[in-house]
Amino acid sequence: MYQPQRAFMELAIREAQSVRAEGDYAIGAVIVRGDEIIASAGNRACIDNDSTQHAEIVAIQLASKNLQSRHLRDCVLYTTHEPCPMCASAAVWAKLEGIVFATTLLDMADYAKHHGNEKYSWRTINISAKDVLVKAEPQLWIVEGFMRKECMELFHP
Repeated sequence: MYQPQRAFMELAIREAQSVRAEGDYAIGAVIVRGDEIIASAGNRACIDNDSTQHAEIVAIQLASKNLQSRHLRDCVLYTTHEPCPMCASAAVWAKLEGIVFATTLLDMADYAKHHGNEKYSWRTINISAKDVLVKAEPQLWIVEGFMRKECMELFHP
């Protein structure tokens, strides 16, 4: 069983805090291979005016560039929030080994219900990462809820 490392999620949290300061959703992602950090990124959808630039997608793009490969075998994605269906699918296409995430889709939906506003509408598609990954080939393993409390603090109105 994979043992997540706090240092990697802490870097994802710092990435999330950085993009929040720039006016984007506070979501961060890191891709590692063993103990090596391959790429890290924050959400850039608002910053770049590109709805596909979720933190996980940006991190996958950077990791592919850094490794000069579209396949990220033996790599693990850490992300502060549960990946949406687009990001979970991208992890499959990239052939990642697994995903470690903190807050869940349900956490985000509950927060949006109480704190959504015009700037941060927290749109979601009610399909969990697990629902996407269970139908994928090859199947990626997931660790959910890792450092959840710390990442819940990233939610903002």
